[in-house]
Amino acid sequence: MHRKSLILLLTSVSFLVIVGVVMLISTCIFSAHADTADGYREAKKQAVWLLLGIGACCWAAATDYRFWKRHNWLFFGTVVFLLALCFVPNIGREINGERRWIEIGVLQIQPSEIGKLSVVVFLAYWFSRHPDGGSHFLRGFGFPLAIVALPVLLILFEVDIGTTAVIAATTMLILFVAGTDWKYLTGLGLTAVAGFIGMMSYAPDRVERIMAFLDLEKHQHGAGFQQWLSLMAIGSGGMLGRGVGEGRLKMLYMPFAHTDFIFPMIGEEMGLVCTILVVIAFITLVISGFVIGFHAPDRFGTLLATGLVGFIGFQAFLNIGVTTAILPNTGLTLPFVSYGGSSLLIGCLAVGILINIYRQGVDEKAEEKDWVLRKRITPRS
Repeated sequence: MHRKSLILLLTSVSFLVIVGVVMLISTCIFSAHADTADGYREAKKQAVWLLLGIGACCWAAATDYRFWKRHNWLFFGTVVFLLALCFVPNIGREINGERRWIEIGVLQIQPSEIGKLSVVVFLAYWFSRHPDGGSHFLRGFGFPLAIVALPVLLILFEVDIGTTAVIAATTMLILFVAGTDWKYLTGLGLTAVAGFIGMMSYAPDRVERIMAFLDLEKHQHGAGFQQWLSLMAIGSGGMLGRGVGEGRLKMLYMPFAHTDFIFPMIGEEMGLVCTILVVIAFITLVISGFVIGFHAPDRFGTLLATGLVGFIGFQAFLNIGVTTAILPNTGLTLPFVSYGGSSLLIGCLAVGILINIYRQGVDEKAEEKDWVLRKRITPRS
């Protein structure tokens, strides 16, 4: 399984990227801004980000993954600084009441995407430095969470609840794999639930989304509008879909059809078969990543691989759950598929790191086998 894990990983990611490119070309023309005559502007921008992502993937695949361990604090501090820039006037950009983006020249970057990677790298670094810290409250729980809380709170104050949920779930996963005491994990989970409920009182629009989730038909013309249209799109596609480019609900009916709600557009144009293949691709990606992490040369590699596939898998689960109305609505892109340069770039970078972890694991096993073979054939004196 380990030998095949890299092939399965790359096949899954390639399939998702291809589906994303096809659907973006199909949907982006109807999301074109009024200030431009180029209906394919988003597709062209995504193509540029894809090239940057491939370059980042190749660089990470050729770079020892311990590079991230050596430069952990520099990377973590840089990400916190970028997250803080979201709140600086004329640099941070607010869209739909959320301050997730910063503009640097012609680039528009979403630092919270980099924040996911920085949290994973930090936690992998911390628990590789303290392998016996799981049973200690401060060393295995209190200190790392206190440090991680800084970027997480900045992302939360951007009103980016979806990314906050992804980071929280990924953190829980890494703590579990690192061997943190279950009592601490239970307390953390209950605290997160209580915090989420308390936060709802300060975000009336989120309360509306919860109510719409509980009774979607009643709120189909209000807070449940997107999810209601999403179910219509998936249902109207049938088994094989209407055909690529033949979707109807993308035609200025479905808001964010090329970003958060691209999954139902896949269902409408490519049918149930393709949506199932997309789900299978994500499951295969996650399993392959876990296998690569299990065969990593050291604890840091294991935790790093676990965190990388964790945030990709959790984000995919939340996006698909929202667009199929099994979860309340929150703004998250579908990794490798939705329009979003920062998300695509970080996803490709994560894949490159996984490739390097795989290569290091295979090389170490080859060296061990070679050493054992030489020892067996060396004649005794």
